Amino acid sequence: MRVHIHMDVSALSHAPQDWHAVNWRQVERNVKGMQIRIAKATREGKWRKVKALQRMLTRMLSAKLLAVRRVTENQGKRTAGVDGELWESPETKWLAVNRMKPRGYRPLPLRRIYIPKANGKKRPLGIPTMRDRAMQALFLLALEPVSESTSDPNSYGFRSNRSTADAMSQLFVNLSKKASAQWILEADIAGCFDNINHDWLIKNVPMEHSILRKWLKSGLVYQGQFQETEAGTPQGGIISPTLANVTLNGLESGLIDFLGQTKARKLKVNVVRYADDFVITGASKDVLEREVKPWIQSFLAVRGLQLSETKTHIVHIDEGFDFLGWNFRKYQEKLLIKPSKKNVQTFYRKAKEIISQHKTVKQGELIQMLNRILRGWAQYHSPVVAKATYNRMDSLIFKAIWRWAARRHPNKNGEWIRKKYFHTTGERNWVFAVPVANEKGETTLTELYQLSGTAIKRHKKIKGAYNPFDPEWEMYGEQLQQERMLENMRHRKQFIRMYIDQKGLCAICSCKMTKTTGWHDHHIEYRVHGGSDALGNRVLLHPNCHAQVHSTGLKVIKPAPTWGL
Repeated sequence: MRVHIHMDVSALSHAPQDWHAVNWRQVERNVKGMQIRIAKATREGKWRKVKALQRMLTRMLSAKLLAVRRVTENQGKRTAGVDGELWESPETKWLAVNRMKPRGYRPLPLRRIYIPKANGKKRPLGIPTMRDRAMQALFLLALEPVSESTSDPNSYGFRSNRSTADAMSQLFVNLSKKASAQWILEADIAGCFDNINHDWLIKNVPMEHSILRKWLKSGLVYQGQFQETEAGTPQGGIISPTLANVTLNGLESGLIDFLGQTKARKLKVNVVRYADDFVITGASKDVLEREVKPWIQSFLAVRGLQLSETKTHIVHIDEGFDFLGWNFRKYQEKLLIKPSKKNVQTFYRKAKEIISQHKTVKQGELIQMLNRILRGWAQYHSPVVAKATYNRMDSLIFKAIWRWAARRHPNKNGEWIRKKYFHTTGERNWVFAVPVANEKGETTLTELYQLSGTAIKRHKKIKGAYNPFDPEWEMYGEQLQQERMLENMRHRKQFIRMYIDQKGLCAICSCKMTKTTGWHDHHIEYRVHGGSDALGNRVLLHPNCHAQVHSTGLKVIKPAPTWGL
């Protein structure tokens, strides 16, 4: 078998000498080119070639650079593993790249922590060291093209440009018509991440088995005690969601093959999965109970998994079911998707906790803390029937805020409290807001986000066959990514303008800015030097590029505006 050698340009004569000298655009091109070749070999079933290309990718300097950048820019960058090590400076990042050698690599045990779940219980997380996270990110670059090319079309969790809203939209397609399926198998896998069979993973995950075995058997440390890991892939590892996806890939396609295309269509069997949560529709309760559920149980058993008997139900669409924070139910043959009661209660409890735990903070600080969760929650539910819920939550939060204000001034009457904390803006009265003076000396109001002001907008579902590593889907993927980035920025109009002017590219490295990479708002002339907040003095940069500008004194040039994007 002949494998064409792909030379890593960044590793040749133009190899960078330090972290800030990296040409990130070239790095991304090198890695993406190899990933496209891996995906092509996967679609063609050339598994020996896939293995050879994956090995080459994980030895490339470009891939190592991207892996280190990912783990030093994500949310967990300030959380250390058992060795207490963090990579915060350009020097430590550069040294880390040079330490990433698969030969002789031995991962350290995971640091076990517990985080609260919505139901009051605690979710176990396994925190790898920075080096182990970077190694996982490196091998994920080689695994993802294979995983994406072999995934079920209606699997939406932890995949590029796919979201819970896509899963919701697909269920709307499956259930909304008069002739749609009436019965739903609402499935729950008991401890999916904790129980996946290690032998099955090592045998079936298309990556270097020796490295995967070391990760799975690395053990964990909790309260100073070492514990062996005999099953599962720990939540907290960068590669764990993809390993879980690989484990459950084939659930949809395998079930359809088992029933046969014609029979599956006749029985209205459809599968929609988000990570380890999935629902299956059917024409009758009997077909789900007697044919579908036993096949699912045998599919999972091979992988060391089983359905939770207490949380797995078969329900009629008129009764409704919850999935991903929404309730799906037909009312007189009309399907309505609303925020679920459990999701609403969890949100309100969190908002009330913020208010009650910050009795003495300034009004502006409380508004900032609340706006973060109000805007995020409202945006999540904006594609569904949520107006009535928004109105109810606005009313309850207003009452909680009034109690917060009245408690601070027990000797003042209601009219005094109203004038101090509440304002009138346009046609709205009783707006919880604080006056703030800008650089020009003008006074503006910083308002509490109004949930009921959130526009309801139908979500545009991703196409099931989309593959980010297939050149034929490149234009579709870029358009989709741009639309969704603008949607994420819709409450920040100035960011939208800068993003469009920059064609969605970082003003330093000219690489794409995505939800994963994040972005920073940079002032070309620093504010401490008299620079203004005007759009002409601001650009969007990757977090890493922003740090590079401030540490090296790079000159940033404002991109020329573009129209018609």
